[in-house]
Amino acid sequence: NISAKADKAAAKKPKKVSKYSKRKVDPAFYWMTIPAMILVCIFLYLPFLQGAMYSFTNSQGYGDYKFIGFKNYIAMLQDARVGHAYLFTIFIAIQITLGTNILGMFLAVLLNSKIAFKNGFRAIFFIPYTLSVLVIGYVFKYIFMNPLPELGKALGIKWLSTSLLTNEQLSWIPIVFLAVWQGIAYSVLIYLAGLQTIDDEIYEAAAIDGVNAWQKFWKITFPLIGPFFTINLVLSMKNALGTFDQVVALTEGGPNSSTETVTYLIWKGGLTGGEYAYQTANAVLFFIVLAIIAFVQLRISRSQEQI
Repeated sequence: NISAKADKAAAKKPKKVSKYSKRKVDPAFYWMTIPAMILVCIFLYLPFLQGAMYSFTNSQGYGDYKFIGFKNYIAMLQDARVGHAYLFTIFIAIQITLGTNILGMFLAVLLNSKIAFKNGFRAIFFIPYTLSVLVIGYVFKYIFMNPLPELGKALGIKWLSTSLLTNEQLSWIPIVFLAVWQGIAYSVLIYLAGLQTIDDEIYEAAAIDGVNAWQKFWKITFPLIGPFFTINLVLSMKNALGTFDQVVALTEGGPNSSTETVTYLIWKGGLTGGEYAYQTANAVLFFIVLAIIAFVQLRISRSQEQI
């Protein structure tokens, strides 16, 4: 009898139903999502897969071709020019990322403080981001080729007396300078968005406890904008690794191929140098490198946020 009553009670007990089982989805969501997904697949994933396929051929970008396996990848790993392009790209990417984030955070903190014409200053600092990199690059090329060397001569600075663009050891400086000058605007915008989320009462309580400006920044501001720092770090590194327009406008890969980035080498060799399949393999490898760097960045940043 007891077991029978237990069975009846169990039968009467309502079954737990997932919240998703009876949820009705408006068909309009599918009409908006599926066409967009199809377009992304056609214009993004399909060309990527086709390009990856060409990397295993001897294609010149037109005409007939045949599959040659991993010969392009093997030759690329033995190519000193490709190796230098990767090392140079990583080198300037680190410089650009550090410069963009350090200066961007510094300016964001200043622009978030109680100063006059704050909104006007924010607009002024954001203007470089709206300008064409190539157009501004040619302006900076003139500055580095003419006025700056003349200033170096007048001040008696030897390394600045000649154009940095023609110096193999220092030609990276104009590229990094231009990239930081233009990329810092977007970085400031993201950091300002993060600073706006911090309650002023936290700073007021810290001021009562006698916390100085540096402690206020390092112990309060920086930890609270950690997620925004992660976003900025990933975006600025990604943009820096894809440096292209700055090289085209300033150095065109010179002098003596010393400022060739991976993206510039892919464009120059693949589209104008008759190395279509070879540089396609380079593009596939570069995509893998970017994915690994982004993954490592996110893992490190998230682990630091949890500490």
